[in-house]
Amino acid sequence: MSAARFFVSGRVQGVAFRAHTREQARRLGLRGHARNLADGRVEVLAVGAADAIERLHAWLHDGPPLARVERVERCAAAEDEAGEGFGIG
Repeated sequence: MSAARFFVSGRVQGVAFRAHTREQARRLGLRGHARNLADGRVEVLAVGAADAIERLHAWLHDGPPLARVERVERCAAAEDEAGEGFGIG
């Protein structure tokens, strides 16, 4: 089990980024969340298999069709930060 936190910058709010991220994460069997931050970024917490987190990380660089991702920062996270399932906030 692995965990990672991502901060996604660009045009990522108001384009269904969180909902699409949740869909991707669920397909990959990940737990965590995607939430908007006050500074315009989206924070994504992902917990699960390392290869699934890597696949989500790759997807975050593109995001959904209306998004324009400029940057994805990755930080360490703890597995116990995620509840059950994958939520959006």
